[in-house]
Parts: sequence; structure tokens; C-alpha cells
Amino acid sequence: MHLPVILRILGILLVLFSTASLPPMAVAWWYGEPEIMLFTYTFLITLVTGLVFFLPFSRAKHDLRPRDGFLITVLFWAVLAVFGAFPLLLMDAPSLSVTDAFFESISGLTTTGATVLTNIDAMPRAILFYRQQLQWLGGMGIIVLAVAILPMLGIGGMQLYRTEAPGPVKDRKLTPRIAETAKTLWYLYLGLTVACALAYWMAGMTPFDAISHSFSTVAIGGFSTHDASIGWFNSPAIEGIAIFFMLISGINFAMHYLVWHNRSFLMYFSDPEVRGYLLMLVGVCLLTVPVLLYNDVYDGMEAARYGIFEVVSVATTTGFATTDFSIWPTFLPLLLFLTSFAGGCAGSTAGGMKVIRILLIFKQGSRELKRLIHPNAIFSIKLGRKPVDDKVADAVWGFFSAYVFLFIVMYLALLATGLDITTAFSAVASCMNNLGPALGEASSNYQSLPDTAKWILSFAMLLGRLEIFTLLVLFTPMFWRH
Repeated sequence: MHLPVILRILGILLVLFSTASLPPMAVAWWYGEPEIMLFTYTFLITLVTGLVFFLPFSRAKHDLRPRDGFLITVLFWAVLAVFGAFPLLLMDAPSLSVTDAFFESISGLTTTGATVLTNIDAMPRAILFYRQQLQWLGGMGIIVLAVAILPMLGIGGMQLYRTEAPGPVKDRKLTPRIAETAKTLWYLYLGLTVACALAYWMAGMTPFDAISHSFSTVAIGGFSTHDASIGWFNSPAIEGIAIFFMLISGINFAMHYLVWHNRSFLMYFSDPEVRGYLLMLVGVCLLTVPVLLYNDVYDGMEAARYGIFEVVSVATTTGFATTDFSIWPTFLPLLLFLTSFAGGCAGSTAGGMKVIRILLIFKQGSRELKRLIHPNAIFSIKLGRKPVDDKVADAVWGFFSAYVFLFIVMYLALLATGLDITTAFSAVASCMNNLGPALGEASSNYQSLPDTAKWILSFAMLLGRLEIFTLLVLFTPMFWRH
């Protein structure tokens, strides 16, 4: 393990992250808020710390090995969450504890959207903008952004990209060089954000709200500048725009690139994962809306309006709200939560286990049934017309097993802190799937949960964001052996 190179990269990344304090400083200056000094302090602290890490090892150069990439990725997310918590910790009102500030910071960076804050409408604009920006930066992964820059500094980036990129197949590159791949992803991400902000603005949002909500929509984060979330605007047009961009952001960004590059919209429907993703959403909507109508929760079009929005918001792990779905009748709250386990497509900004893994698990289960009937036959797993390597299928089962095991461990740990069954189950599911909203005590926010529970859930968010193994591998003795 090359510690000088790791510290050098960590220093560079912290120096880059220090610039995240500049836009909120500009917002504070524009609105005449005193929080400009708070972000000035944060900028200086983060910049100086980054230089302290970087300067002693500025000439250290070495090829990164895979385990170096794992350590850098996990270290950076953890360190980033710590420095990202500074503005929240230093602000006067509301006064947050270290636990709450870190929870809010890592929730933003992992695009989870779980919050400990109340009375958000009354908070300074600079702080609100900063929370939204954290989600935007975390959306495609700051590591991917850094990969576009680090090659210019003599640092290879493939190991970083492979440990950060979400999904079971991580070697696919859009362009020949990894730096170009990262840039392409960010151009797509930026373009979607700009389009979303303009659409929100044209639909009636203020420029501040439009930009802020475009950050959390495209990042599939769910933070809002209002306590009532998207429901505050009470606008079918705004809700329709949110649904469209949540759907788009839940699709593999590599697929967006291919569609744009080949000028063929039909390519979306030729991809088995995208088809599965859309079918899942349509199926859950067709189940949810009639149940709402049958139970007289809403009348006519309102059932479709609220039902479809909440299904898309929860299934894509965004977490925006136009109503409180936790009080919906019968099985609907649990159904929505179960859809978040699938989440969006691999290579998107969504959380969850990813639709492609659910498809592979289903297909492998189907293959085992066929083998029972025809023991000597050879069946291959196919996605579309392409056979899937058995190593990929085995890795998916390994991921699923680790996911279930860790879920149970953290669920029991939350029960041990005194939480009830509903709150504990939904909070772990929400944080591991990077969803945000939960049920029970955490249905409105996570403020009332014990500090121990918040640290467990912070770990769950990081597990979900780094897709289990990137973080879990650091806890194996073999990883640290030379």
C-alpha cells in the first residue's frame, strides 16, 4: 500500500472540495446573510488541511493498485462527510450536535436525503443551498469528477472509477480514456441539471428554488428547501417535471450517452434493465392508484397525481414528497419501501440494489428451477440476447447475501437502541437504499432517534452508496496484509 500517494491524493481531493464553500458564500452575500463568514471559515479549514496532506508528498508518484483505490474511495467519503459537516456544526440556528451535523452531511453526500432538521423554511438561504449542493456533488460521485482531473496530475484513475461506479459490471467505458469517460458523465449530469432547473423555473419556481431542487432531483437525493418538500408548491406541472427527471436520472448514464451518440431514442427500450425498471414502476403505479381510489383516500385524478408521484419518488430512491405515504392504507407503505430495494439502474444516481441485480437474481432462480426438471441440461443466464458470465451471477448472489446479512445486523442493532420494529426496519432500509423517508418515528425526520442509531444509519448510508463491498473489504484481515 502506497501511503504517501494515498495522502497526496486525499490532499488534492480536499483542496478541490474546499471550493464547494464558494457558491454558498456567494448566496450568503447575495441575500445579505451573516453565514458568509461561516463558509469562509469552512473554506479555509478544508483548503489548509488539504494542503497539509498534499505538500509533503507532492512528488510522490506511483501506480495505484486496486486496494489503494478502495482505501482512497472510502477514506475520501468519510473525510468528506466530516468536512462537509463543518458549516452545519458552526451555524447558530438551529444548533446541531456533532452527531446530527455528520448525519446531515453524509446523508447529503450519499444522496440519501434523511434529515434531522426541522423548520427548514426559516433557515438561511446559504445553508439551504449548501445542503442541496452536497447532494448534487455526491450524485455522480466526487471520485468520478476527480478522476477527470487526477490524470493531468500524473495519477492513474481507473482504480478509483471502478470502486466508485455503481452496479455489478464496472469495466464498461464510454470513451477510450477514463478521464474522458468521467468528463462525459459530468457533461451529461450537468446538462440534465441545467435542463431540470430551467423547467422548474418555467413552471413557477423562483430561480433559487429551481436551482436547488434541480440539484436534488438529478442527484436523486430528495433534500428540499421547504419542510413540505415538493408538496409545498402544490403544482401538478412541477410534480410532472420532477417525475420526468427522477425517471431519467434513474436510468444508466451510459445508456443516456449511447442514445445521444446514436441519436436513437428506441435504444432505451432495447436495454433489458431499462425495460425492467420501467415495467416495475408502471406495475406498482397500476397497483397503487386503484387501492387509493378503493379506500377513498383521494378522488379521481388526485389518486393518480399523488400515487404516481410517490411511487416514482420512492422507487427511484429520491424521497421527495407531495403527501405522507406512511399513513396510506393496507400494504401500500410497505410496497413502496420494497420497490426502493430495487432502486434504479446500475450506473445511475439512484440507490438500492439496482434493477439489473434483481433481474439476474430472478433469472438465476429460474435457471435453478429448470435444472431441477432437467438435471443434465446446460442453461445460461441471458440479459436480452447476451449471455451473462457465471462470475457476474455469482458476484450478484454474493452482493445480495452480504446485503441481507448486514441489513439484519443493523436492524437488530437499531432495535437494541430502543426503536420499535417499524421504525428500525424502515430506517435501515431507507438508509441502505439511500432513500431518505422512513416510517414510524422517522416518518417526518430522524431528529428524535438516539445518537447511537444515527451513527449506525450513517454507516448504512455509506454502505449503500459504495455498494457494500467497497467498504466491507476494508474490514478483512487480508486487505491489510502486504
